[in-house]
Amino acid sequence: MKQISVYHVDAFTERPFAGNPAGVIPDAGSLTVTQMQQVANELNLPESAFLLPPVDPQADYRIRYFTPQEEINFCGHATVGSSWLLAAKYGWTEKAKPIVFETNVGLIPVTIGSSGDSFGGVTMTQVSPKVSEIHVEHAEIAELLGIPAGQLDTRFPVKLASTGNWHLIVPVKTHAAIDAARPDLAQLAAHNKKHGISTTHLFTFDGKPGFDLYTRDFAPAIGIAEDPVTGAANGALAGYLILENILGRQETHNLIIGQGDAIGRPGTLYVTIEPTDSDAVIKVGGFAHVTLEGVLRLGDS
Repeated sequence: MKQISVYHVDAFTERPFAGNPAGVIPDAGSLTVTQMQQVANELNLPESAFLLPPVDPQADYRIRYFTPQEEINFCGHATVGSSWLLAAKYGWTEKAKPIVFETNVGLIPVTIGSSGDSFGGVTMTQVSPKVSEIHVEHAEIAELLGIPAGQLDTRFPVKLASTGNWHLIVPVKTHAAIDAARPDLAQLAAHNKKHGISTTHLFTFDGKPGFDLYTRDFAPAIGIAEDPVTGAANGALAGYLILENILGRQETHNLIIGQGDAIGRPGTLYVTIEPTDSDAVIKVGGFAHVTLEGVLRLGDS
């Protein structure tokens, strides 16, 4: 009977049952794609990450991400969870070098911070940000999201943004309006599939105390009603903020973003935006907690 180690890691939090849960399978080299999808479906977490031998000689691992429904190109919280696991359980802190993951969108280096005798947070550098136009009426977006149209923050554009996956970025006036959103998930899924969008990401500068921004993310098109705390979507948001000149292009920005409160899984992301001549370098970091570990028995067939 084939057995593999499997972990449940809560990312962007320092305690269990908060942040965003990810499955991490650190030795997935013997699994087929079908088996990876079956494992992700069995774990039924927003995303599961499978670590494989790399193809690119610059990488330490190839990493593939699966929702319970399908494979996706990039997942931020599962990258953080995987890095945290490698540091906490597999001795990566002793290597004193970044972990480099080979993903479907390119190489993602992750640094491990240190704090005295223990390690601190982990920080991933995402691929170059992009933004793109989408032609959609505010009334339609408000209806899809189940919020009053007057709560959309028209100071900022509704656009697509990406640091690996395309996200629909929707500015909202207050965190209370974001918490009150009640999306039509079936219609939102159809809309996102039509436009090739992974998630719809709401944000506001009306952050809760101690935070610069507050966000919420819906992903029914890829099989997740709501993704609790999203490294990929918040990285894309950071790119949008700098590329749309909402934040100044001449300085580095350090942001603390809160997410997950609306569904009882609060998390914290530490985002750095370093402008360059052409775009920006986006770094997203946080902490994690290994909540469960065990052995998955796959049977003999």
